[in-house]
Amino acid sequence: MSRPVPNSSSDRVEAMSKPSLWSEIWKHRILYLFISPFFLLFLIFGLFPILFSLYLSFHSWSGLGDMTFVGFSQFNYLLTEPVFWQSVGNTFAIWFLSSVPMLFFALVIAFLLNLPRLRMRGAYRTMFFITNVTSIVAVAIIFETIFSNQYGLLNYVLSLIGIGSLEWMNSSFLIKVVIASMVVWRFVGYNAIIYLAGLQSIPKSLYEAAVIDGANKIQIFFRITIPLLRPIILFTVIMTTIGSMQIFTEPEVLLGLSGGVGGAGMTMTLYMYNEGFINSNYGYASAVSWMMFIIIGAFSFINWKLVQRA
Repeated sequence: MSRPVPNSSSDRVEAMSKPSLWSEIWKHRILYLFISPFFLLFLIFGLFPILFSLYLSFHSWSGLGDMTFVGFSQFNYLLTEPVFWQSVGNTFAIWFLSSVPMLFFALVIAFLLNLPRLRMRGAYRTMFFITNVTSIVAVAIIFETIFSNQYGLLNYVLSLIGIGSLEWMNSSFLIKVVIASMVVWRFVGYNAIIYLAGLQSIPKSLYEAAVIDGANKIQIFFRITIPLLRPIILFTVIMTTIGSMQIFTEPEVLLGLSGGVGGAGMTMTLYMYNEGFINSNYGYASAVSWMMFIIIGAFSFINWKLVQRA
């Protein structure tokens, strides 16, 4: 194939007169000067820590003294470390126990808030969203009171209906249920507001046309609402997956750095924090963080494909 050649002198003049990138930047230097603080802060507190953690993951370093290059040995050790894989299993279990009910209840709440005859809609939106901005430390203290083994409110209610008290903080499974319930309580309102925005963006003319054609409510829900809401559902699933894989505050405040009985509440982020800031193994903690990045990226990609196919 022959390369395209300017067929006239005007094309060559236009190509020669096209300004370069640097000349455009210099021309608008005042505007770039105003937005430069963001990029400087991003380079210092965003990009540099990411690149430095990648460099650190191939070195052994306690925070003081010289770094020692160790290659992939920390990644190899990570793959054979039982506590790390326990934290991976705990994280996935908490994700499953929290994500499924959270997104379901968020969708139900969004439909209720979208009812045309609902009064005080703004107050309800604020009430559901306020859980997302409440201090997680205060939430953990309240949940600890509710799920306490001996004097917990939930055990008292169970005793009133004839069910014996449960060892919420001593059971490997129930500890995950407690953490998952905290996650649900905190983020269900946030996802409901996102679903509500998606519902309100669907044109009403589609519903009116479906009613005229004789469609019932179930057909309208599955053939109009859900298909048009699918991008919003995909967004919430991906964001919930990424957020759930990084749970730290809930188990740390509720159970401490040990993750509770038998490490049942030890998540990947809590394990990385312990290695980095408690045991001063900064190189190994960086390797854990990059392994988390790979796991979260792969799992989010799988979720994205599954939701798209559904």
